[in-house]
Amino acid sequence: MKLLLDTHILLWYLDNNPKLPEIWKTSIEDRHNLIAVSMASLWEITIKVALGKLELLDDLTTIENILRQQGIDFLPIRTPHLLYLLNLPFHHRDPFDRLLIAQAQAEQLTLVSDDGMFAAYSVQLLDS
Repeated sequence: MKLLLDTHILLWYLDNNPKLPEIWKTSIEDRHNLIAVSMASLWEITIKVALGKLELLDDLTTIENILRQQGIDFLPIRTPHLLYLLNLPFHHRDPFDRLLIAQAQAEQLTLVSDDGMFAAYSVQLLDS
């Protein structure tokens, strides 16, 4: 499986939050799966930290190193993602979530999120 983690799923995973379904945690930790984190998620996290809406246990460099050690890839924002974004209907207004949906579509990734709005899009979602 090729998975793209939504920002809140990434945070739950890093914090070992019990809200993260065990089956999702197992899928993220399965070395047979390709796990990706969008740079858009790191950008969103940075904004929330700067606004005082989020506190991280580690700095972003440490988080990046932890994720790389676990074999998690970072997905840059590329032109094809933006082309998908251009044609994406506005069921969801959050710009970060919209970009994640476009990236998942463009890269044929399964999106890991508990955001119910994602089901309105033509995107593969991981079942919980």
